Amino acid sequence: MMAEVVVVTGATSGVGRAVARRFADEGAKIALLARDRAGLDATAKEVEQRGGTALPVPTDVAEFDAVDAAAAATEEALGPIDVWISNAMTTVFAFFEDIEPAEFRRATEVTYLGAVWSAKAALKRMLPRDRGTIVLVGSALAYRGIPLQTAYCGAKHAEKGFWESLRTELRHKGANIHLPMVQLPGLNTPQFDHCRAKTPRYPMPVPPIYQPELAADAVYDAAHSSRRELWVGMPTVYTIVGERITPGLLDRYLARTGVDSQMTDEPLDGPREGNLFEPPDADRGAHGRFDEQAHPRSIQYLVAKHRRSAGAVAGGALALTLMALRR
Repeated sequence: MMAEVVVVTGATSGVGRAVARRFADEGAKIALLARDRAGLDATAKEVEQRGGTALPVPTDVAEFDAVDAAAAATEEALGPIDVWISNAMTTVFAFFEDIEPAEFRRATEVTYLGAVWSAKAALKRMLPRDRGTIVLVGSALAYRGIPLQTAYCGAKHAEKGFWESLRTELRHKGANIHLPMVQLPGLNTPQFDHCRAKTPRYPMPVPPIYQPELAADAVYDAAHSSRRELWVGMPTVYTIVGERITPGLLDRYLARTGVDSQMTDEPLDGPREGNLFEPPDADRGAHGRFDEQAHPRSIQYLVAKHRRSAGAVAGGALALTLMALRR
């Protein structure tokens, strides 16, 4: 079996770093797209150590020409792209009135337009071959907005709408392109260390928190299955279902708890510039500072991943119960 050619955006930290490792474990040839050179070099080294082939490509995903050039460089060096993982993001942790227009625009361009330009560059190459997979890394916040996250939630809602429209267009054309979206819970990633923040205390993911390797496994699974969408973690399920059933109740609950649940007790000494306009100055790795609180596994995801086996077991148990009741 030939090694897959994979593109990962936002590949230097957090989910992107974990995804690169996961595909490297399978011997994939991986183009790593991100802005920071130190992170690219460190990720490339890990990919090679795990048995994969790495191609670091410094790229600002907010610029279509840069993304398209990265796609061209990938195919020239590694071959036709099989899988594109659209993961890059940035944000501003702040109340909306404290976010400057340029800050909001930048977060939107990276998180939303980065996904759009990724899909456009990938499809430019996949459609003529009539094969390929584009995985959009989403969030429970693509369904439900929360306080302090107007820029990120708005971008993820837009990404979900774009994904739905694009799926229908590809189906209309009968294109053999797989386009799944993975909706994630709060994760222990370095975004809480290097994204711009204007909060009084240090930002954190909404508990319960999960490790990025769980997300990476879900992304890998989505890329190699026929599923349309994959929800990861019970908090994601609760958030999406709750928004569908009782959005007003969620409004009140999040107004009461959503701000404090996204901050630690540690004071943040003034606004933090973060990586919004400039890349980090050092390798950040896959994990953030919440290892002690983060869960490596999710029973919900294991059931979702092995849904056919779980369904068969449940069906068998039901049949045995009915047989017993008939006696």
